[in-house]
Amino acid sequence: MNEQNPLPPELTAALARGLVSRRTLMSSAAGIAAVAALAACGSKGRAAAGGGTPTAKAAPTDLSETDKVVNWSNWPEYIDVDDKTQRRPTIDAFTKQTGIKVNYTEDYNDNDEFYAKVRPLLAAGKDTGRDVWVSTDWMASRLIRLGYAQKLDLANVPNHDNVEDSLRNVPWDPGRLYTLPWQSGFAGIAFNPKATGGRKVESVDQLLTDPTLKGKVTLLTEMRDTVGLVLMAMGKKLATFTDADFDAAIAELQKAKDAGQIKGFTGNDYTKPLAAGDTAACFAWTGDVVQLKADNPNLGYTLPTTGFTLWSDNFVIPALAQHKKNAERLINYYYDPKVMAQVVDYVNYIAPVKGAKEILAKQDPSVAQNPLIFPSADVLARAQVFKGLDAATETRYNKKFQALISG
Repeated sequence: MNEQNPLPPELTAALARGLVSRRTLMSSAAGIAAVAALAACGSKGRAAAGGGTPTAKAAPTDLSETDKVVNWSNWPEYIDVDDKTQRRPTIDAFTKQTGIKVNYTEDYNDNDEFYAKVRPLLAAGKDTGRDVWVSTDWMASRLIRLGYAQKLDLANVPNHDNVEDSLRNVPWDPGRLYTLPWQSGFAGIAFNPKATGGRKVESVDQLLTDPTLKGKVTLLTEMRDTVGLVLMAMGKKLATFTDADFDAAIAELQKAKDAGQIKGFTGNDYTKPLAAGDTAACFAWTGDVVQLKADNPNLGYTLPTTGFTLWSDNFVIPALAQHKKNAERLINYYYDPKVMAQVVDYVNYIAPVKGAKEILAKQDPSVAQNPLIFPSADVLARAQVFKGLDAATETRYNKKFQALISG
């Protein structure tokens, strides 16, 4: 692997000027439009073989008209929060506007971990107790394929027209009939200078081989991000790599693990050890690191010049959800550009809603100057999306990756 590192100069300058804060987002709607392949597959959580026989498509009883409630599961730290009251302003505003109470639960730490909880219920044709959740592209695709996701009644989601054009017709959900994107982001390398002796971690090769980092490195349980970053460091393209390339990347990772370089594989739970310095460097998602830097500006982040992964997380209404109309009203609410701008200004990821960029630029001009919020064409050009996998290939790749991380 032959890499150079650093963040582009404009990103480094922005970090130095303190333009990255807990209130900023990762990128702009314009940035999304530049990457038409964004929705192919990618991201938070790990890939695992899974399936089951789809259950009958019997329509559940929709209790939305009688129960003014909606049950929403989401990833940790993935919505706006008032730092003083710890309330979630956009949720409070939705309840005030509609009278619908939102039971919001941050119990989605990893795609397959979450899938393992809900799959037995879905396979048995039972309600999961959730009306909507947020799944990464490839998991959303699996849920649709297995009949575990309900088609949206777009009459209840008139704001769906605001979805960015590049995300409107994804291969696994043409026309966005079952899903709408919640946020998007990149995966790269984060490091804590306190734990690296002040050194920057500037490449995948350094992360996996630098003896000063031995035993202090974590990688992601998301196969597409961890293997994807290694594949790009090896000079491979994520859209066209071969089975042999995948095996070579697994071999590189196994070598690093056997050498004691890697202390573990994580979902979202890498953030606290990184902030504390227990982890020196790791594969990490941009939005998480931007939030961490609000409390510790010394934390470093690298988007490798060899490439980094790009992904989306998506609203999904599961089969037999009891409050489907309320879930659709919730989705529609977040597809109001003003509301989405408020969310992405806090969570630091890419907005999938047209008009959010312009609103943010007016509300906080410094946001528009931040290349982490509105990435340059050069940054976007280095982002790659892990290619789509059929069920058999996903199963094969997952077995190899699971043997790596659990062996």
